[in-house]
Amino acid sequence: MVELTGDSLTLKQMEEILYNDDKITLNSDALARVKKSREAVENIVQNDRTVYGINTGFGKFSDVKIDEKDTKALQLHLIRSHACGVGEPFPEVVSRAMVVLRLNALMKGFSGIRADVLERFAYMVNHKIHPVIPQQGSLGASGDLAPLSHLALVLVGEGFVWKDGKPISAKDVWREHGLSPIVLEAKEGLALINGTQAMTAQGVVNYLEAEKLAYDSEWIAAMTMESLKGITDAFHPAIHEARGYAEQISVAERMLEWLKGSGLTTKQGELRVQDAYSIRCIPQVHGATFQVLSYVKEKLEIEMNAATDNPLIFDDGEIVVSGGNFHGQPIAFAMDFLKIGMAELANISERRIERLVNPQLNEGLPPFLSSEPGLQSGAMILQYSAASLVSENKTLAHPASVDSIPSSGNQEDHVSMGTIGSRHAYQIIKNVRNVLAIEALCAMTACMYRNVENMAPRTREKLEALRDIVSPIDQDRIFAADIQKIEQFLCI
Repeated sequence: MVELTGDSLTLKQMEEILYNDDKITLNSDALARVKKSREAVENIVQNDRTVYGINTGFGKFSDVKIDEKDTKALQLHLIRSHACGVGEPFPEVVSRAMVVLRLNALMKGFSGIRADVLERFAYMVNHKIHPVIPQQGSLGASGDLAPLSHLALVLVGEGFVWKDGKPISAKDVWREHGLSPIVLEAKEGLALINGTQAMTAQGVVNYLEAEKLAYDSEWIAAMTMESLKGITDAFHPAIHEARGYAEQISVAERMLEWLKGSGLTTKQGELRVQDAYSIRCIPQVHGATFQVLSYVKEKLEIEMNAATDNPLIFDDGEIVVSGGNFHGQPIAFAMDFLKIGMAELANISERRIERLVNPQLNEGLPPFLSSEPGLQSGAMILQYSAASLVSENKTLAHPASVDSIPSSGNQEDHVSMGTIGSRHAYQIIKNVRNVLAIEALCAMTACMYRNVENMAPRTREKLEALRDIVSPIDQDRIFAADIQKIEQFLCI
């Protein structure tokens, strides 16, 4: 059970909620803050104070005053009109993350929303009621308006949720659970959709999957090193301590641990003086990716616990400030940085694949790891596929955050495009996983041509785990199925 306070949610806790289906509970002190904030909104309405989003229009309509009798209708109109997302839905795990993160942000008590609404959110998480949310349509400022509006539609019974992988009516789901849809009151619609939870939810899933892949890339690279009789001197601690990057030092340490006891690796000068960069520079390149991951983790954990809607309510309603915490620039930058860091893991992996299959580079292994070169192509086109994926990544890695386009009659004249960056990062991560799956298949096959009895105990264990799901390349077959099986093996 993970307790949400609005201030203390971690990526580790998100991993438990998203992948182990941990349930959530709401902190009582935080709920007390939520209730006081709600009282402030009700006082504003009763006293007819003009406050943005409570009794005014939105965006360019912020100067239009709304009568008290229309404040509820205003919130419903907002949700309906802003629910204009398009394209394929976010993966269900991202939808689940979005609900948790929006709930956690509202638990901070600056948004003026009723506790009843937040308890319904908690019910959704604990009963796996996950909204169907189209991926496209957010500019990443003014909040992730379109995605979060589709989330909010579920609360009012007008959206769709996932059930057994298919969309069904939220209204029907509430009926099945013996609950009525929520009727939004003043400020609540705006509180639900002003925020960065679409880009941040996708970013959380990105980070968790990327971190696992970064660690997986090390044992896969270690198998490749054994296949190519790589030189372990390049991982000597003194080299990496001389440079001083903690992440680089750690990668070198872990590589030596993976290769400990190997009879296939070599020492400097034994066969050659030094290896190619894709082998020798694993700590430097992979370590730099871990630096990126550290940066991304820091920004995500701040954003996961941030108040990102507008306006925010302080001092029991004495101060109501309309600002711009919904602007996604910090996460936009982090996601673009993540794209680059992960793309490089695939770039260096593809170069190791080339060394495994190229008869001029693979230390006497069969050309393209073919059992009958010429008659059978072996891993020839596996390298093509990897090359295609890394080239696609170079396009996807173009930063989304350097773009902007004005909206809402130029009132919202600079936007982050953070949700686009986050979505593209996810696609890059999927491509990286497939490239690493290809390297794993080739490295496993290459190790079989060597004497697997001489492998390091830890890499031998990984090889046997791979052999439980795919066979080494002993003859030509449809390798797409093998890639898919290993890709699933590398998933969380």
